[in-house]
Amino acid sequence: MKTANQKNLKSLLFVIALLVAVNAIGNFFFHRFDLTKDKRYTLSQTSLTIIKQVKNPLSIKIYMQGDLPSDFKRLQQETQQLLEEFQAYNSNIFFEFVNPLENEDQSMDNIKQLYSKGLTPVNITVEDKGKQSQAMVFPWAIAVYDNKEVNIPLLKNIMGASTTEKVIGSVQHLEYSIADAINKITIPKQKTIAVLKGNGELQDIFMAKFLLQMRESYHIGPFTLDSVATNPTRSLEALEKYDLAIIAKPTITFSDAEKQVLDQYIMHGGKTLWLIDEVAVEMDSLYNASGATLAFPRDLNLNDMFFKYGFRINPDIVKDEQGSPIKLATGEQGSATQFQDFNWKFAPLVYPQSKHPIVKNLGGIKFDFANPIDTLKNGIKKTILLQSSQYSKKVGTPAEISLDIVAEETSPNHYINTGYIPLSVLLEGSFKSMYQNRVLPFDQSNYESNGVKNKMIVISDGDLVKNQLDKNFEPVELGFDQRSGKLYDNKDFMLNCVNYLLDDTGLINIRSKDLDLPLLDKEKVYENYSLTQAITIGLPILILGIFGLLFTFLRKRKYSK
Repeated sequence: MKTANQKNLKSLLFVIALLVAVNAIGNFFFHRFDLTKDKRYTLSQTSLTIIKQVKNPLSIKIYMQGDLPSDFKRLQQETQQLLEEFQAYNSNIFFEFVNPLENEDQSMDNIKQLYSKGLTPVNITVEDKGKQSQAMVFPWAIAVYDNKEVNIPLLKNIMGASTTEKVIGSVQHLEYSIADAINKITIPKQKTIAVLKGNGELQDIFMAKFLLQMRESYHIGPFTLDSVATNPTRSLEALEKYDLAIIAKPTITFSDAEKQVLDQYIMHGGKTLWLIDEVAVEMDSLYNASGATLAFPRDLNLNDMFFKYGFRINPDIVKDEQGSPIKLATGEQGSATQFQDFNWKFAPLVYPQSKHPIVKNLGGIKFDFANPIDTLKNGIKKTILLQSSQYSKKVGTPAEISLDIVAEETSPNHYINTGYIPLSVLLEGSFKSMYQNRVLPFDQSNYESNGVKNKMIVISDGDLVKNQLDKNFEPVELGFDQRSGKLYDNKDFMLNCVNYLLDDTGLINIRSKDLDLPLLDKEKVYENYSLTQAITIGLPILILGIFGLLFTFLRKRKYSK
């Protein structure tokens, strides 16, 4: 008996010593195990780098708590699990879930306060066994750090998607949304963006939503080329202080001196984002008595420079059977007038086919009177980011554009070997100056004929970055079309372009992360509701009961002898 007690004591001491040793080793080594197939809880290296920048307490308040619809319950759980991962790597990160509708007496005040911060709710139709009800959800969070505050959108608005599909897309973007928000409020702005002016580019109010989004992460300033006429050297020196230049829908011809400034800016490493319309035509000009307008080529004097860089934007219009919807009046005029959706073929709706991080996982992107892009062989790497559908073709200009085209009947035979027209191209490499072996428009002491390694993005539609204005002349969300009520992914595409050009590729890679979220088929669940309940609830209880009875039986049998 004494020998047995000694053995038990030795075993106990060994287990205690082993636990102490494991605990001591654990203090020096940190690792979290992600057993999910798609590694959805494994943070990317970019997120880990951002988390390390949090030196002071950072609090995140998530407004998704209480009796939520099942889809949003899933989003809440995924958000909590991901934030636990962030917290595990940095104890300065704190988060809490709040129900803004919990107290009926204070709920209206809470809603008004959230509205004032730009946090708009989502009204959801909840279906349960054929019954429908309405629910209000705030899929938002707010992060606060050193008296700075930033909103975190948790629900991604996907055009034409169901609530379940939106939640799936939102879960895929959760890590990006949270990491991007933390990055904005913890890391000082470093990169600078110049928005070029002076050649009839888009006014700021038509780019307001895009500029406001960019201002959260980068320093942005207008840069006019007017001074090139008097002092081109100083203009070039001033422009070279910016990391990126955005040229959004110029309408006035560039002078040779202005082109040299832009050319040398690129040769010295400046990134450029071109949004160019080679055809003059506007959608608003169609809404007249005749319902027609004239589209004609626009001479910007940029063709020779583009040709040297390895691409050409043709003065044609892309006509695509995969167009965007447009509302037009039908029937008799007056009280009997009705509005109906038609397919507008001159507004291609492009779904990215490329797997490049800039466009991966993006939805439909809306163009307006886009122009074809040709790529040329010159040693520069070219990646087609966006292209028209198989059933598209070029329409030469000048040409009359009429609303009557919505009634046009076509067949696949009209689009044999005409489709897949490039509309946006990424160019990477060492560009050569357009003034190589040519007379310079102005003397330049630091002229470079061969540029450093660089990159640029070309988009053959200046309206891609243009936001519409509401009745009060306030800008609406970039990508939202008031005529059809559709929201497109133009904003995300533009953000990705800027991030990529400014080497913030880590954030793009997070955004393009692929997750596999298995979901129940609701229709099958409703058809076999009782069976589903029995399997999900009754079966585990039955297994536990059998195990308990078996354990009791074996125990009695063992000790009854």
